[in-house]
Amino acid sequence: MASATGIPQHVPGTGQDDTEPLLGRPGDATQQGEAPMAKNLIIGSKMAKLMQSSGTGVLAEAAAVLLVASVWAAIFLNAQPFFLFWVHPLAQSLGLAILIQGILVLQPTHTASQKKVGQKVHAGLNISALACFIVGVVAIEVNKSKNNMPHFHSVHAYLGVTASIWQIIQALVGFTMYATPRLYGSEANAKKIWKYHRISGYGLLLLYAATVTAATQTDYNLDVLGLRLWAMIAIFVLLILGVYPRIKKHKLGL
Repeated sequence: MASATGIPQHVPGTGQDDTEPLLGRPGDATQQGEAPMAKNLIIGSKMAKLMQSSGTGVLAEAAAVLLVASVWAAIFLNAQPFFLFWVHPLAQSLGLAILIQGILVLQPTHTASQKKVGQKVHAGLNISALACFIVGVVAIEVNKSKNNMPHFHSVHAYLGVTASIWQIIQALVGFTMYATPRLYGSEANAKKIWKYHRISGYGLLLLYAATVTAATQTDYNLDVLGLRLWAMIAIFVLLILGVYPRIKKHKLGL
């Protein structure tokens, strides 16, 4: 989702193509002038009267809050006493919530100045999210090793490993496109990767959603935490409705 320079290749004649989301009208889910970057977190395609003053970004924020609240409440209310495993769901849910902010904050940017600021915030949030994910992965692996528990014995585990590797590659590509585009031969070559980086990021978000949903079927959740499959599905439906309609068509080459 990050770009190499923040200056779009596509320069439309009317200026509307630049701001047209997948769902909605040109200008929806678009940062206006020097509006605060924080407003990017809630604006979006105005798909219903309820969201005329904000946008679908509100749905994504609701999903992030519900995810963290559900996981953290399940841990602190049902899992006693504290042990190392706790760190895994706490860190992973927080990391995913931060990752969502990193997507939301950059989506509405469309001018060079907005993109420059947005990229820095996006990068900072993504680095923070990656740090949370690393802490969570280390915690679960150390816990399994200490207790002689099997590794990779569930769908959740395999999805989690895949998502972790994908996240690291995504972060490396995003950082190098922005900071060292010459690694790709030239700045022009780096620009060609922008849309693939964005598509990959949106795919990664879906993989994380599937990973968390699969966690509801693990033995520890079924026996102790009690997170409901239907609740996680509902949360991620909200997330999809909040994030994906805001995608700018021209940023994906559409």
